[in-house]
Amino acid sequence: MSAKFYTLLTEIGAAKLASAAALGIPLKITQMAVGDGGGVLPTPSAQQTALVAEKHRAALNMLYIDPQNSSQIIAEQVIPETEGGWWIREVGLFDETGALIAVGNCPESYKPQLAEGSGRTQTVRMVLITSSTDNITLKIDPAVVLATRKYVDDKVLELKVYVDDLMARHLAAADPHTQYAPKASPTFTGTPKAPTAAAGNNSTQLANTAFVQAAIAALVASSPAALDTLNELAAALGNDPNFAATMTNALAGKMDKAANGTDIADVSEFLKNLGLGDIAKAGVGKGVASDNGFFTVPVLIAGVKTEFYVQWGNATVRNSTGVITLPVAFPNKRLLVLANDITEAATSVVTFGINTDASKSSFTFFSAIGSSESNAGQFAWLAIGY
Repeated sequence: MSAKFYTLLTEIGAAKLASAAALGIPLKITQMAVGDGGGVLPTPSAQQTALVAEKHRAALNMLYIDPQNSSQIIAEQVIPETEGGWWIREVGLFDETGALIAVGNCPESYKPQLAEGSGRTQTVRMVLITSSTDNITLKIDPAVVLATRKYVDDKVLELKVYVDDLMARHLAAADPHTQYAPKASPTFTGTPKAPTAAAGNNSTQLANTAFVQAAIAALVASSPAALDTLNELAAALGNDPNFAATMTNALAGKMDKAANGTDIADVSEFLKNLGLGDIAKAGVGKGVASDNGFFTVPVLIAGVKTEFYVQWGNATVRNSTGVITLPVAFPNKRLLVLANDITEAATSVVTFGINTDASKSSFTFFSAIGSSESNAGQFAWLAIGY
C-alpha cells in the first residue's frame, strides 16, 4: 500500500541543498507555513513553489536532527490559540529568502479560533528525510516564536543538571576561589614566590630569601676582616638569641633630642660627669653695646642662679642737679654708682655727688664746674646691681 501522507524536497529545495553541500554554506530554513489544500487533501509535488492554499506562516520554533534517525530532520512550529478558523492539510518549509524548500501533506486537523468557543495551542511537526543533514541549519528570532512545554521542560532539566553538577564540583573543591588570597595567617605549601624588594628597602613589603641573602652578603662584605663570617658576627653581637629585643629595650632608654635635656634625671651629676660644674647652669648673659648700654653676668651664688647687671653712660652738666635713667632697671637692687670727669678742657674740673636713694631704674647726681670753666662739663658713670 502506497503512503498517503509524506514530505519531499521541492526542485528548488533540492538545488539549494546541493549547492550548500558543494560550497560548504549552510542552507538556513527559517519558516513553516500551513494551508487547507483548497478544501481537499493535496498531493505534494516537487515542482511546487508555494502551498495550494496557505493559511498561516510563522518562524520555526525548532529544527533538529532526529535522535533516533540521523538522516531525518524534524521541524516544529507552535501555532498560538489566537490563530485559527481553518483546516490544516498541507505543510511547507521556507528558507530565509522565502523559497519553498520542502512540502508535505498531513491528516486533516481543524485549528479553531477562540471566537468560535474553543481554542488551543497546536504544534505542527514536519519530518524531512535527506541524505545529509550537515548543511541545514535553523535560523530563528527567539523573540517571536513560541516554545512547546516539552521543549521548555527539557531545557530546564538540562540547565538544572548542569548547575547541580557545577555546584557539586565547586563545593567539593579544596579551594574553589583560587583567584582570591586568604586574608588571615595563610599556610603556604610547595614553593611560594614573591617579588624581590630593592636593596635597602625597610618598608612592610614581604622579604623573600633572595632579599635576605643579598642583605647578609652586603653586611659580610662590608665588615672588617675579623667579622667576615656569620659566626664571627654572632660572637661580636654577644651571641644574643634575642638581639632585636635587647636592642629595642636599650634604645628605649636613650635621650629624646626634642626634649633639649629636660629628660635628664640628675642635672648636677650630668654636669659633673662632663667636667662643667654648676657654672654650666648659670646660663648666658645678655646686653646692649652702645654709649649708654649694659651687659649681664650670670653667676651661681650658694647654688642660686643670679644675674649681675653692669650699666654705663655719660652726661653733660653745669652747676646743677640731675637724674640719670638707667638703660634697664635692676631686677632686685642697685648696688653701686661710680662717676668720673671726662671734660676735655684742661682747666675744667667737674665735681659731683651721687645720692643714695634706692631707685632701681635711675640715680640723682649733684655737679659743680670749676670757676675757670665757662662751658658745660661732661662725666661718665658706671652702675652695678642685680
